[in-house]
Amino acid sequence: MSYQTITYETQAPIALITLNRPERLNAWLPKMSEEMAHAIEGANDDRSIGAIVVTGAGRGFCAGADIEHTFKSRLDGRDPGADTGGGQGGLPRGLDWIGLVRKSKPLIAAVNGPAVGIGVTMILPFDVIVASELAKFGLVFVKMGIVPELASSHFLVSRMGWGKASELMLTGRLMDGREAHTYRLADHVVEHDGLMAKAFEIGKAISANPDPMLRMTKDLLTMNACEQDMTLAQARETDYLRACWTLPEHQEAVAAFLDKRPARFR
Repeated sequence: MSYQTITYETQAPIALITLNRPERLNAWLPKMSEEMAHAIEGANDDRSIGAIVVTGAGRGFCAGADIEHTFKSRLDGRDPGADTGGGQGGLPRGLDWIGLVRKSKPLIAAVNGPAVGIGVTMILPFDVIVASELAKFGLVFVKMGIVPELASSHFLVSRMGWGKASELMLTGRLMDGREAHTYRLADHVVEHDGLMAKAFEIGKAISANPDPMLRMTKDLLTMNACEQDMTLAQARETDYLRACWTLPEHQEAVAAFLDKRPARFR
């Protein structure tokens, strides 16, 4: 696929996806999600890649949906993408963003500027969110006469708690990077010039670990985070544990420990 709204590069063990409409603060189009999904799947198939970093070109991360090309088109009777009316949360039909993100290699958002609307909801199910002190977060759906999408009414509560998630969504106000970190929307906040270094540092630490176990752990977090049946939660873990015992990554980890050397997973 030839990308028009993103760029993709690899700096093994990191894949870097950059939203690339800087003249519009990387305002979202349905095509952007399709291209991001393609790039994520490519990184997942690349054995040299251990983690994926997503950031924005220029001053913004993603200023939300491109109003003229999405909402206005829909109001005028035109679908703005590949059957977004039949898709989930206004995304093209057949694109399961949450499923893709949670099954993917670990994803790190490096939020370099304004992240509004879908600019926030697309990254809430990511594994780590790193914010520049210049970042701005806004769940502005009520101000646009719509409601949140991409299970963000679940993920925002999971990250921030009921009260702060309610305040942010019901007021539609903006929250800067430091406040987002204080209230746990962002996992880290750093000076702007150190944003990518921090995201890559985390990505490299994750990439030192074996892919199958990283993705199994993500699966367990996805399924068990809200599970009330502890017997079922343990059963899922046990099933994966038994699978791990048979895999070469586990054998390599044990051998490396006994040989007093770093494990080689990649």
